Amino acid sequence: MKILVTGAGGQLGSEIRHCEHKPEDTYFFTDIRRTGEDPTDILDITDPTAVCDYVESHGIDLVLNCAAYTNVEKAEDDYINANALNNKAVTNLANACRNRGAMLIHISTDYVFKGTDNTPCSELTPPEPNGVYGITKLMGEKSIQMSGCRWMIVRTAWLYSTTGTNFVKTMLRLTAEKESINVVFDQVGTPTYAADLAEFLCGVINSRQLDNTGIYHFTDEGVCSWYDFACAINDLSGHHCDVRPCYTSEFPSKVQRPHYSVMDKTKVKKTFGIRIPHWYHSLKKCLEKMSL
Repeated sequence: MKILVTGAGGQLGSEIRHCEHKPEDTYFFTDIRRTGEDPTDILDITDPTAVCDYVESHGIDLVLNCAAYTNVEKAEDDYINANALNNKAVTNLANACRNRGAMLIHISTDYVFKGTDNTPCSELTPPEPNGVYGITKLMGEKSIQMSGCRWMIVRTAWLYSTTGTNFVKTMLRLTAEKESINVVFDQVGTPTYAADLAEFLCGVINSRQLDNTGIYHFTDEGVCSWYDFACAINDLSGHHCDVRPCYTSEFPSKVQRPHYSVMDKTKVKKTFGIRIPHWYHSLKKCLEKMSL
């Protein structure tokens, strides 16, 4: 099988690169620009012709789309570019997959939900995004569903890894530099180690469980607030910062972030027969890897 990974320079794409792959499979890692030391093909997925040409010329059987416009704050003033990457580019990939007879696995987000309830969101929960990021991601989902290609959409949340810019790396820096910090305690969800999501996705590909099309939710297990998450990072890293809880309203923002975005993973666990690690254990593993 020939597999195209888009957004290969990002957190999830980087973890996909380091997963165990079947020897008979060939992976093509692409991004808008080359990043790091690993060889990466340049592919602008907002260009429909470039996408179709790449998929056809490389004989792609499956596209794993890890690319996204993820700057939630900036997206509020940058709808054109957010929509170009989160929706139009997804349409390009879906159309190329349909024409080729290939499958598309697309990564989406908890931001497609309003996040005002206090029960975990299942795949049947009606999407109701609050801002540009969530709106454009939901539009991308709908574009896939209307494209006619074979597809799987995997929604995740609070993604972090050893690479890129993320909450864990920011908290490591702040708790090392400052005597005290304030972190919101009224936004609740589940941190997700990108390596755990990558292992799941590569496991689906390696085991050829590709007939299980549809929407799935995948995060690590457990529930916490950003404050709880920051406290765990502070403690596990051996820092002695005074981490204090505060309200979201104390940090004015253009974005109305979900206050409760815990995701129900019953479907993905039953369908694929997997066990998902608790967020605390995965955080510990990530921090240990960073210290090597």
